[in-house]
Amino acid sequence: MKKNLRLGQLVPRYSVPWLLGALAWQLSLYFLAKVLTEGRYHYDLSIPLDDRLPFVPFFILIYWGAYFSWGLNYILAARESREHCKRCITADMIAKALSFLIFLVLPTTLVRPEITGTGILAELTRFIYAADTPVTLFPSIHCLDSWLCWRFLVKIEWIPKWYKWINFLFTLLVCASTVLVKQHLLVDIFAGIAVAEIGLLLSRFIYDRAQNRKKIQA
Repeated sequence: MKKNLRLGQLVPRYSVPWLLGALAWQLSLYFLAKVLTEGRYHYDLSIPLDDRLPFVPFFILIYWGAYFSWGLNYILAARESREHCKRCITADMIAKALSFLIFLVLPTTLVRPEITGTGILAELTRFIYAADTPVTLFPSIHCLDSWLCWRFLVKIEWIPKWYKWINFLFTLLVCASTVLVKQHLLVDIFAGIAVAEIGLLLSRFIYDRAQNRKKIQA
């Protein structure tokens, strides 16, 4: 089934409440976790390899690019069908709720380098550092969202294979960027992917069970 991707028809009406709800859910839980853990002891989960990884300024462009890719990919996933939209956003919201609970139980932090250079890369990094304090790191929401985007699209037939591969490679780059701009630690990457998969699993369980119940009643 081909989909018309003209901008004026990009966002299905049925998906708007779900997409806006997912955004509001993420922002509210993320910043609420920062407030609720303020003043508490934060754990440093770094391992020796984290200290050996260099700071690579170029990867701040990948880190910023993730924000734009999420918006596009969540919309593309929502366009597949009302059912797929509900399943995807439910998985997202479950994963964010699990992340919120982990943030509260295990507050984490890291030591970030001082940015002393000039130019656009330095300014973009300084902006991220100022806007997003080094807490609520485990799991990485950057990795979680990027992984979900790829998983949402991988089984959609009308999405070109080349785009799925690019999306997968970009997801790996996003994961790398989180540690190469010193926003996260290695363990945060794997935690983000694991929580994303749990969200997908629970969402599938909820909707498959509901569908089976309807079949039995019919």
